[in-house]
Amino acid sequence: MYIVKNAFKSISRAKGRNFLILIIAFVIAVSACVSLSIRNGADSAKVASLDLMQITAQIGINRQGVLGDRELTQAARNQALGSLEGLSIEEMAYYAGSEYVKEFYYTNTSTLDGSDSLEPVDISLITEETTDETQPFEMPGGNRNFNRMGVQGDFTVIGYSHHNAMTAFINGTSKITEGTVFDESSEELQGVISDELALLNDLEVGDTITLANPNDDEETYEITIIGIYNNSESSVNQSDMMIGFNAASDPANQIYMSSAAVGAILEKSLAIATVEVNEDTGFEFTTALRTQISGTYVFSAIEDYEKFKVDAVSMGLDDAMYTITSSDISAYEQSMLPLENLSKYAASFLVVVLLIGAIILVVFNVFAIRERKYEIGVLAAIGMDKPKISLQFIMETFFVMFVAIVIGAAVGSAVSVPVADVLLESQVTSVIASVETTNENFGGGFQGRFGDINALTSETTEYVSDITASVDMLVMMQLLAIGFLLALISSASAVISILRYEPLEILSNRS
Repeated sequence: MYIVKNAFKSISRAKGRNFLILIIAFVIAVSACVSLSIRNGADSAKVASLDLMQITAQIGINRQGVLGDRELTQAARNQALGSLEGLSIEEMAYYAGSEYVKEFYYTNTSTLDGSDSLEPVDISLITEETTDETQPFEMPGGNRNFNRMGVQGDFTVIGYSHHNAMTAFINGTSKITEGTVFDESSEELQGVISDELALLNDLEVGDTITLANPNDDEETYEITIIGIYNNSESSVNQSDMMIGFNAASDPANQIYMSSAAVGAILEKSLAIATVEVNEDTGFEFTTALRTQISGTYVFSAIEDYEKFKVDAVSMGLDDAMYTITSSDISAYEQSMLPLENLSKYAASFLVVVLLIGAIILVVFNVFAIRERKYEIGVLAAIGMDKPKISLQFIMETFFVMFVAIVIGAAVGSAVSVPVADVLLESQVTSVIASVETTNENFGGGFQGRFGDINALTSETTEYVSDITASVDMLVMMQLLAIGFLLALISSASAVISILRYEPLEILSNRS
């Protein structure tokens, strides 16, 4: 108790000196408070974003695994690539049985043609100029977009196994404006069309449209319209050459149905298909509709996704032929770049402030305590041991630091929010500019091997633009720990330098 009372008396006796320490400690406290609150706010925002994010993954063909097999000849690699096939729905469902998978859904997609009374939305009809590159590719016999796999239709029919797979409707990009959505478990040929397609062909809910197999015009399917949707991202983009090349790639020409209904169409098409062999090339051609299957696995946490990659291999997935990837995690990591940069900036600033502040306090205390050298000698001469003397001086500095921390925390809490907003906005702008510059270096809107670069532009990535940089209990505890550490270092170093002398030596050399 004597040490505490004596520490308070010493503080009151040297008001000017302690006021200077208070000012220095206040500046350190405000800077540390802002840095800590921003860093903790950024970390909390990253965790909150990850908790709110739905993590999904797909199992795809691992082409790089085949191409990277040095034991295979080039011919063997080409043959292996040609024989690679994606997983069937049954195989996808098997791996969905993993304990780490929260939910599984899939889509099966095919393209069909319309009848004479059903015209697709085609932007080439409304553009003033068209070039040879935007015209459909013509094959002998008039078959457009023909390859050995068949003819590409004008309409993309997408079958969903679950409404949760319709992510465009969940995130608000698309919305049912008339009618209702299909029954996900029904095999009835019912579909939802876009409002642009409905307007172009004067269609309403309840009408029936006829779709035909582009490989066989006599193979037709009657689809009942039970809903009309609006797609906010369906707009004319003359720089998108794919839309001019193929009407099926236009979002306005997408027809949504249940996967069971699309599966019934594909099953019937396969049953009645005819097969022909090209005498010149030897390629087989079937009139059956082609389909593309995409399965999506949903996880509760990123840890479950990582465990699933291991579990799927243990369940029999050949990791040399197939790979498990998640676009959500890639998008999350990209969206967190401004927060990562902000957190690193705050941490670096905190280290610099503490380092400079500690040096200033140590130097200041060395000169201040040297002036009190006689007082230390007297305390030692009357029998106070050196640890208690050191504790008194440390307590003096800590009391001043505590007052500075309380005031600094109040000021820091007021300025941390606007400072965090300005710094985060600056980081977002910097990341967007960097990504756009990289995108321009690859030719702007180029869609090829580097198509993933365009997926990371500001137009598709939603960066976190707001964080809660508040001074909570954690920040206060960290500030107190910093204050105690600075008080310990600055006072102890000064006291130790003086306590090297004996009390009589200190008193005899009084100046």
